[in-house]
Parts: sequence; C-alpha cells; structure tokens
Amino acid sequence: METNRFNNRKAFIFSNEIEYSEGGIVSKRVLEKSTGNVSLFAFDKGQRLSEHTAPFDAMIQIVEGEAEVVIGGEANQMTAGETIIMPANIPHAVNSITRFKMVLTMIKA
Repeated sequence: METNRFNNRKAFIFSNEIEYSEGGIVSKRVLEKSTGNVSLFAFDKGQRLSEHTAPFDAMIQIVEGEAEVVIGGEANQMTAGETIIMPANIPHAVNSITRFKMVLTMIKA
C-alpha cells in the first residue's frame, strides 16, 4: 500500500503539523511506501521509546526540543536541527529530555 498522509503539493513545516499530548507520545504518518515510511512524532517531557531493534536502517531528525537517542548503548544528546542514523539490527532507544518533535525515516529496501 502506497499512500501520502500529507498534501503532497503544498509546503509545510514539520513542527506545525503535530501537537503534544500531556504525558504521551503522538505520531502521524507523513509518507507510507512499500520501501519505507516517514513519520512525525511529538514526545511530552519524560516520555520514551524503550530499547528495541529494527531489521532496516532508520534516521531521526529532531525538529523541536531536546532528546537522547541511544544506539548500541551509546547515548547521543540531540537538539533541534540535528540528525542521526540508526543502523539495522542495532538496539536503540529514544528518551525525551524536554518536549520534542522528530521525523523518523525508515528505509526498508
């Protein structure tokens, strides 16, 4: 299934396209293709994605706030404007330092 979740001919700003939820994590699919997808996330302060692995490469771009991205046991403190690549099959986790928003790009092929 190949779908676009955003209007594909209109400019937008990622941080304006998703709102925070008190005590939670919100996600919104931007693009969904057979070869991968792009998702937008908003984490409230103190929220986290526990350590897990994925069978494909992924990239996180912080668009607002601060987060800690742990890859293979190595912590990376990140702020708005920074990007990191998480290799396939390596354990990783995401922890909010402040409220933050990120774009997650997963490449399956």
